[in-house]
Amino acid sequence: MSIRDEEKKYEGLSPFELKNKLIEMASSHHERMMLNAGRGNPNWVATIPRYAFFLLGNFALEEARRVLSRPGIAGAPDSKGIGPRLLDFCKRHSEHLGSQLLEDSYKYATETLKLDGDSFVSEMVDGILGDHYPVPDRMLKNCEKIVRAYIDDTMFACSPPKGTMDFFAVEGGTAAMTYIFNTLKENFLINPGDTIAIGTPIFTPYLEIPTLNDYQLKVVDVMLDEDKDWQYPDSELEKLKDPSVKAFFLVNPSNPSSTSVAQASLDKIAEIVNTCRKDLIILTDDVYGTFVNGFKSLAAIAPKNTILVYSFSKYFGATGWRLGVIGLCQDNVLDKMIAALPADKRGGMHRRYESITTDPDGLKLIDRLVADSRAVALNHTAGLSTPQQVMMALFSFQELLDSDSRLYRKEAQDIIRERYESLYRAMGVEAPERPCYAMYYTTIDIHQLAEKRFGADFAAWMSSEHEPIDFVWNLADKKGVVLMDGGGFAAPAMSVRVSLANLFKKDYEKIGQAVSELLCDYHAEWKQSSK
Repeated sequence: MSIRDEEKKYEGLSPFELKNKLIEMASSHHERMMLNAGRGNPNWVATIPRYAFFLLGNFALEEARRVLSRPGIAGAPDSKGIGPRLLDFCKRHSEHLGSQLLEDSYKYATETLKLDGDSFVSEMVDGILGDHYPVPDRMLKNCEKIVRAYIDDTMFACSPPKGTMDFFAVEGGTAAMTYIFNTLKENFLINPGDTIAIGTPIFTPYLEIPTLNDYQLKVVDVMLDEDKDWQYPDSELEKLKDPSVKAFFLVNPSNPSSTSVAQASLDKIAEIVNTCRKDLIILTDDVYGTFVNGFKSLAAIAPKNTILVYSFSKYFGATGWRLGVIGLCQDNVLDKMIAALPADKRGGMHRRYESITTDPDGLKLIDRLVADSRAVALNHTAGLSTPQQVMMALFSFQELLDSDSRLYRKEAQDIIRERYESLYRAMGVEAPERPCYAMYYTTIDIHQLAEKRFGADFAAWMSSEHEPIDFVWNLADKKGVVLMDGGGFAAPAMSVRVSLANLFKKDYEKIGQAVSELLCDYHAEWKQSSK
């Protein structure tokens, strides 16, 4: 089998599966070190919330021993007076990193969020011990208020929408995506044969899930324009006016192009929703929002139509914690759309949920998500583990308490900017400066780079004589560098996605050199073939 035939065999795979083949090839040359900038797992961790978490665990065990102390066994802590005891504990352990965050979090919770001190600390202590099922199963009451404050602070450019948003704590953005697709289907908000719009390029699962037999959806691409700083042209957003388009799914800031939706496009979407498409469902995955200063989610401009997904994984270096939330305004069009469904469909849903509530017809979509996440019958054991929710709250507190200086945010943004600039400097091209740029990833259009470096004839030859994945294939095989195939994200053919999160600055210099060297290798091949 020729290399080109082998490449064709792999072109149908998800880029995340193709990556495994690239890693295999890059690892086969033991004389060199493989550099894998394929996945977006950050190689930093937020330290202070973790120090606070482990210190809180010690306090929780101290409290548990106050109630019952037998060899290897303690009791469930008593909530009465537990707030002042936490403050006393922090003073006794003031030399420990994390004690100040615990003390400041207590003050913020009680003074700014107006939470009862004993109730707040009791929930955190019981949560970190993990000795009860999550109650409420959707999200612990105080943790939800804390995360709501965090989302208001980070996702809405300091102007959160009016009304209250409910949150469902889930196992990261992956679980959120899975639960939402399933519940929209189970509640007849999307049906086989329906059309949805997807903002492309996009995280590959959003391209792959809709066409599965589970959903059988038709897809319309709403395409970002590479030549307009990866923004949506008005002509693409006009597609949302079509009443056959049931929903619009996007990642914001985008993946792999890493730009957030500009204000002009937000205004355009708001205009469409407020005039001709009041029934449009919007699903926005905002995991990278904290990497853009002044970020504004679509939930800010179309709150009644939007399901918001946020994950703590990338910003806080916590992919292994599996921390995410689904947010939905209490006053939303989705609940109204369910109530307006035909009687036969409402009857089926009544039977589906009647074992968990005396009012199945009035069950809100956010609570249907919870029930569906546990096949309804196991609704009573639903919910994210309580230690995970405590960690989520502590991550939230770090940002809320740092809202003036944003020191952590500046550090995280500086890390990826240094890597970004190092990569492009090594490629010998100017690093693009784009508004609304998260910079967590960068998409390199190899065809454009080839034309810029060596001319249009050479770029055309590369496209005609080589498979779209040939560049990432050879980059792995010949240079030991693993990048993601941009085409698998619906980005331009023969583009590559570079994660700027998981390697160090010097590694991105080597990756930039490898990209440049491989392009020169292609150019030499072209010159030879032209003789």
